[in-house]
Amino acid sequence: MLTHLLADSSATFWLPEQASNFAPEHDWAFYFIYWLSVVAFVVGGAVSIGFAIRFRRKSPDQRTSPIRDHLPLELTWTIIPTIIFVFLFVIGFRTFIKQTTPPANAMEIRVAGYKWFWEFRYPNGESATRDLYVPVDTPVRLLMSSEASSKDDNAVIHSFFVPAFRIKRDVLPYHYTVMWFEATKVGSYHIFCAEYCGTGHSKMIGTIHVVPQDEFEEKIKPAGWDQDKETLAEFGKRTFGEAGCTACHTTDGKPLVGPTLKGLYEKSVDLESGQTVTADENYLRESIMDPQAKIVKGFPPSMPTYAGRLNDEQIDGLIDYIKSLD
Repeated sequence: MLTHLLADSSATFWLPEQASNFAPEHDWAFYFIYWLSVVAFVVGGAVSIGFAIRFRRKSPDQRTSPIRDHLPLELTWTIIPTIIFVFLFVIGFRTFIKQTTPPANAMEIRVAGYKWFWEFRYPNGESATRDLYVPVDTPVRLLMSSEASSKDDNAVIHSFFVPAFRIKRDVLPYHYTVMWFEATKVGSYHIFCAEYCGTGHSKMIGTIHVVPQDEFEEKIKPAGWDQDKETLAEFGKRTFGEAGCTACHTTDGKPLVGPTLKGLYEKSVDLESGQTVTADENYLRESIMDPQAKIVKGFPPSMPTYAGRLNDEQIDGLIDYIKSLD
């Protein structure tokens, strides 16, 4: 915490750094309510203690004096809190309207919440999981919904939360919700799911990377394999991380939501149907493109299809990477 505070002057003990257009206004309202509560607690507590000491019962036969009206005092404790509450309502409602009304020129990005990862779809048709890239000082509109991983699975409620941007909105099954922001500072910021969504909830995290406009255009270009810089298996390893496969599969032999991929190639796999298949190249490709075709025994049918989301080069890379895990 101390290191984080020293790294950014806009971070405080209670709140992370400010990185969006909503953060300053949000923090001002937070600290106004915070210090108002502190003052009310201290003053109210001190007055209560003072009254308890001054007007305590000094003898068993002492009687209290009759209570009389005091119009100025009653007006004071009625009018002042009313003004404060109306003021808080006005600034809260104004911020609410601002946060729910995206600018007409905002760039739209589709956000899909699965069990258990985020998928982002850019205007140019490219998609990515876990890592969302946005240009700095540009309004971004997020059109969000929760989607089922397969026809046999159910979509659940998620909540898209970026603390540094001071934005959070529920992501609902089969229903669109909208949220927008304008990132004001280049950097990387955490994305969390703030609604418990099942056994993989803790892994449903991501990162928003705020970059300059020219770098943004470069980042959302279709991913490709540079044969001079990496092998096909290395490209597959990179795709494995970028496609969000780490949310459900491990490479160390320990099963997660899905089976581990270590030593999977050419291994006999028991299916829920009672059949046994060999994990050759055709099986691996089918499992990526149509994961519900052959469900591995003991694991839920929760993997979404990657048909149309990965190109042939990426699929070949994934298969080569899995083969290398022997």
